[in-house]
Amino acid sequence: MPKATFRFYEELNDFLPNHRRKTDFEATFKGKRSIKDMIEALGVPHTEIDLILVNGNSVDFNYILQDEDRVSVYPVFESLNITNVTRLRKLPLRRNKFVADINLGDIVKYMRVLGLDLYYHPLFSTREIIEISKRENRIILTKSRKLLKFKEVSHGIFIRPGTTTEQIRRIIDCLDIKDNINPFSRCLGCNTLLNIVPKEKILDRIPPKTKEFCDEYFQCPSCDKIYWKGTHFIHMKKVVRQILDHPES
Repeated sequence: MPKATFRFYEELNDFLPNHRRKTDFEATFKGKRSIKDMIEALGVPHTEIDLILVNGNSVDFNYILQDEDRVSVYPVFESLNITNVTRLRKLPLRRNKFVADINLGDIVKYMRVLGLDLYYHPLFSTREIIEISKRENRIILTKSRKLLKFKEVSHGIFIRPGTTTEQIRRIIDCLDIKDNINPFSRCLGCNTLLNIVPKEKILDRIPPKTKEFCDEYFQCPSCDKIYWKGTHFIHMKKVVRQILDHPES
């Protein structure tokens, strides 16, 4: 039976069993097998990959494996210039629009706190998430490897275990979008950008004690929710600082 030697680099090893991490290993295959199918059969979603070298030459996902091929697989390169090799996606990953899978509530909340455009509903089906991603050019955030293996999915990030702060920091670092963050500019409920609203216009909606210490207010034009810098703001500001700064800062 034909076989090929594989080596996965950096965080791609997270998808492999321990005995295959950070080392060369052989895998057998039958008949004509595309390299995309083979890599995903080994457990690595194609959305996590940006470069494949076979016997030292870059190839795309349609390459058909040959007996004795040596395959090196690399994760997304957002800061490096690899324009002279075969990029595996038509568009770069560096976008600011996201759609989140279920069970990512805390990530959704604090990415919106950071001002990032994140579409989310707890009842979204897999098919709905894929269609939204395609239609609106949104990066899929998910804990499901299966979702990222769908052929229609071109941009996605697998959310690895960790604290909410660690998970969001990894997303920001992966896409190099720290400079595009604008904290407290977006509605936490519906994702819409907020507008400044005069205190006098919403006076009847402000709690009595809040009127005494706060003069700056924001309003969501979609769901009409009102925001101000109260105790909740202080807590969220602390979390934002933890996400954007190094832990030791």
